[in-house]
Amino acid sequence: MTSPSPPCARAASPVPSPCINVCRMNPGTGWCSGCWRTLAEIAAWSAMSDDDKRRVWSLLPGRREANAEPPATHRRVRADDAGADDAGANGP
Repeated sequence: MTSPSPPCARAASPVPSPCINVCRMNPGTGWCSGCWRTLAEIAAWSAMSDDDKRRVWSLLPGRREANAEPPATHRRVRADDAGADDAGANGP
């Protein structure tokens, strides 16, 4: 998933929204799985000052990292699948 780049601290143009149109709230963290903002931050975004928007942007990388799952190192085998191969090899 590609995330937008944070705005420059001294940008002359308005601070863009981090929304990437993946609007799915994680009940465990309270963050949107697309932009990593809270519902309160999303709701207040249009009324926030540019400084407040930059502050929110500064929080997003840490939230992304905190919510990242470690890479899988091996495939999980379900208990009922593990026994199926053994039973077939030994015959009925």
